[in-house]
Amino acid sequence: MEKIRAAVVGYGNIGHYVLDALESAPDFEIAGVVRRDPSNVPHELKRYKVAASVAELGRVDVAILCTPSRSCERYAAEIMAQGINTVDSFDIHTEIVATRSRLDKIAKEHGRVAVISAGWDPGSDSVVRALLEACAPKGITYTNFGPGMSMGHTVAVKAIDGVKAALSMTIPTGTSIHRRMVYVELNEGYDIAEVAAKIKADPYFAHDETHVTQVSCVDDLLDMGHGVNLVRKGVSGKTQGQRFQFDMHINNPALTGQILVSTARAAMKQRPGAYTMVEIPVIDFLYGDREDLLRRLV
Repeated sequence: MEKIRAAVVGYGNIGHYVLDALESAPDFEIAGVVRRDPSNVPHELKRYKVAASVAELGRVDVAILCTPSRSCERYAAEIMAQGINTVDSFDIHTEIVATRSRLDKIAKEHGRVAVISAGWDPGSDSVVRALLEACAPKGITYTNFGPGMSMGHTVAVKAIDGVKAALSMTIPTGTSIHRRMVYVELNEGYDIAEVAAKIKADPYFAHDETHVTQVSCVDDLLDMGHGVNLVRKGVSGKTQGQRFQFDMHINNPALTGQILVSTARAAMKQRPGAYTMVEIPVIDFLYGDREDLLRRLV
């Protein structure tokens, strides 16, 4: 069996766990890790090739983008132009459809596959929501996150001028409504009121109740735990009162990393174009013989 050669682009929280998942996957081979500063090689990467670009890694079948959401589209376009498939965990919900549309044209132009928004939400939760809607086509689904650290929101806060360190916590208040509790360390000379106003104006926070608190040490508050509670109440056929619930408590970047690797596997089985996870057959995410999987899962 020829293994899938995967490159890890970016080595932060998610990149670390993607590497763990790749090392545990029998059908993958690690082509290398792309970092902005390839001369800065932590001990755990000494056995891998570390480079400034995917082009330096030899044959790469799929690049797993462990970059901030706002740079995913740029990286995907550049890498697909090199003839390489991409997967990412882009998580700005309001921009997913438009981003998919733009990348779909680029993917088809180069005969490649891009799977976007392949984390746990958006991502695996999206698949669960789709399945629950198939069970009860009429109804309402409530997605309640947390309490836990949101990586996408935290990265967005860190990008704001004056922020030295940050933590964005998602607190569920029920019926898909959330409160954002943001904790920041500021660089000297910056005003908390001005920084808070910029945070609240960011698209990541503009639609939620957001509270910003200045702290002396963000690291004292850090916890990668997160979770979700999905509830759908609706109608199956003409029968009302159907209720479904999905609940999980997870390490946020570890689950994101695993889903990205499973999606990288699925990307190799799709026709050229851009996809989200709900558009891909679930069995394509799994390692193993198709008939063996059917015997075990059906």
